Amino acid sequence: MRQLNLDQLRTLIAIADLGTFSAAAKALHLAQPTVSLHISELESRLDAPLVLRGNRRITPTAAGAALVERGRKLLRDTDDAVEAVKRQAEGRVGRVRLGTSTGVLVDLLPQVLEALGEAHAGIDVEVSIRGSYEAMERLAAGTLDIGLVALPQPPVRGIVVAPWCEQPMMAFVPQRWKAPRRVTPAWLAAQPLIFNEATTHMYRLTMEWFAAAGFAPRARIELNYDAAMRSLVAAGYGAALLPLQQSTDTAHNERMRILPVTPKLTRRVGIAHRQPALLDGATLSVLKVLTAFRQA
Repeated sequence: MRQLNLDQLRTLIAIADLGTFSAAAKALHLAQPTVSLHISELESRLDAPLVLRGNRRITPTAAGAALVERGRKLLRDTDDAVEAVKRQAEGRVGRVRLGTSTGVLVDLLPQVLEALGEAHAGIDVEVSIRGSYEAMERLAAGTLDIGLVALPQPPVRGIVVAPWCEQPMMAFVPQRWKAPRRVTPAWLAAQPLIFNEATTHMYRLTMEWFAAAGFAPRARIELNYDAAMRSLVAAGYGAALLPLQQSTDTAHNERMRILPVTPKLTRRVGIAHRQPALLDGATLSVLKVLTAFRQA
C-alpha cells in the first residue's frame, strides 16, 4: 500500500470537523473538486469507505473516525518536526562548539554569553579551552565550530579569520618589587619571569618583544593558565607579560602592580570559523552576537 498523503489526511480531518466538503474546501483554500478527489484517493488507497455522504452533513465512518483520531496526532507531530527544522535553520536552537583561551574566557566571553542567552536562549554554547593552534586544527577537522584565536594566523584552507578585539599587554609585577613606572625589555629581562608555554602564540609574542630590544630571557616557569600566572606574580615568584583583562585587572590588588610597557605591545584576537555557507543557523547566530562585540 502506498504511504498516506498528509494533505489528503488534513482534508479528511477538516471534513470531520466542519461537516461538509464545501466548508472544508473554504477552510483549506482548496477547490471543492480537489477536496472530493482527496477523499476518493484516500478511500481507494485504504480500500475502505471513510465518510458517509448525507444530505446536510458528512460524517466519518468507523474506519474514517479511527483515521481522523490517529491523523490528528500525526499532523501535530509533522507540524512539530517542521517547526523544529525551521528553528534549527533560523539559528534559534542548536549546539555550538566554541574554543577560546583562558584570557578571553575570563574577560570578554561572559558578556557575549550573557547577550547570547538573552537573544537566543535555545542555543547551547559548549565552551572549551583551546590554544590557537589546536583551535585552528579542530576547525579544519570539523570538531569545533568557532575559535577565538590569537592573530595573526597562517592561512588554513576553508577557514575564515576576522579581527575581533585587541588587548594591551602589561607587565604584572609583585607589589614589593621596585619597578619603573613604565617597564622596558631591559628591566624585565633582568627579573625572574613567568611565561606562557613555548608552544603558544603568547610566548612567541612575548619573545618577539624582548628580541626586538636584543634580549632572550628564560623563564622560571612556563604555564598556560592566566589566573595561575597572576597568582604566582602576587606571591612574588616572578613577573609576567599578560593581556589586560578589564573585568578583573582594574580592581586594586595590594600584592601586585600592573604597569604599562614600552615599547607598547598588543595582543590581537580574531574569530575563526568555516565558510558561512557551511555553517548551521545556530553557529551563524553565535557569530552575529560575537560580531556585535567586535572592537572598531
